[in-house]
Amino acid sequence: MSAPRTALITGANSGIGLALATELQQQGYQVIATARRDDAVAKLAAAGFLALPLDVNDTKSRQALRQALQARGLSVDLLVNNAGFGAMGPVLDFTEQQWQAQFATNLFAVALVTKELLPLLEAAQGRVLNIGSVSASLVTPFAGAYCASKAALHAISEAMQMELAPLGVAVQWVVTGAVDTGFAARASAELQWLSEQSPWWRFRDGITRRANASQDFPTSAAAYAKALVKQLQRPPTRSPLYVGRGARLLPWLKRWLPWPLLSWILSRKFGLSAPTR
Repeated sequence: MSAPRTALITGANSGIGLALATELQQQGYQVIATARRDDAVAKLAAAGFLALPLDVNDTKSRQALRQALQARGLSVDLLVNNAGFGAMGPVLDFTEQQWQAQFATNLFAVALVTKELLPLLEAAQGRVLNIGSVSASLVTPFAGAYCASKAALHAISEAMQMELAPLGVAVQWVVTGAVDTGFAARASAELQWLSEQSPWWRFRDGITRRANASQDFPTSAAAYAKALVKQLQRPPTRSPLYVGRGARLLPWLKRWLPWPLLSWILSRKFGLSAPTR
C-alpha cells in the first residue's frame, strides 16, 4: 500500500486554510497544517492534523519547518501558499511598515517558503498552489495595497510556473472570488490606524464598505475548498484556477467595461465623488 500524498498548508488555522486542510484530509492526504501562533498549532493538532509552527516571514521558522519534515522523512506533494491578509485603506495613508508587512506576507513569503521546501517538492515531483485573488485584476479604491500584492503574486506565479517546470514541480494559482473566511473582520481591524487628520477620514464609511465587500453573498469556505480540491485531482495545467463567487465575472468586467465607466462605478460604490472644480 502506497503512502498517502502529503499536503502542506500555510496559514491553516482559519478560513480557506482550515477548510482546505479539512477537505484534503477527507480526500486521503496527510495534511501538514501550519500556523504562526502556538495556540493555533495546538488546535490544529487536536483536530487530527500534523500541526507544525511556521511564521512565513521568519527565516529561522522556515528553516525549522523544512528540518522537521526532513527528520520525519516527508516530501511535499502539494504546497498551498495560503497565508496572507488584506490591509484596507487609502494608498497614501499607508506607512512604510504597513507596506512592508502587506508585501512580506502576501508576496515575498510565498517565494521564500517555496524556496525552502523546494528539495521536498522536487523529491515528490509535487505541485505548488498559490492562493490568489480576483482583486489582482479588479482594483478597487481603499484596497490598493492588497490588490497590488495579489497582482504581484499572480505575476510571480507565472514566472515560477515556467521556472519550476524543468525541475518537475508544477505551479498553479487560484483566482479566488468572494469567500466567507472572516477576511472582513481582519480587514476592518486594519482600519483602526486611519487618523482623523487623514484627507480620507470623511470617506471612512466607504473604506469599511470595501473591507466588507468580499463578504456580500460569499461562497462558504467549505464549498470553496471542495471545489478547489476537486480541480486539484486533475493533472496540473498552465491555466489559473477560478473558485468562489465572482471569480470569473469580475475580471471579465475589468476586461470589457471601459475604465472610465468602471472607475466611476467603483468610486460611487465606495463613497467617492469627483471634487468640484
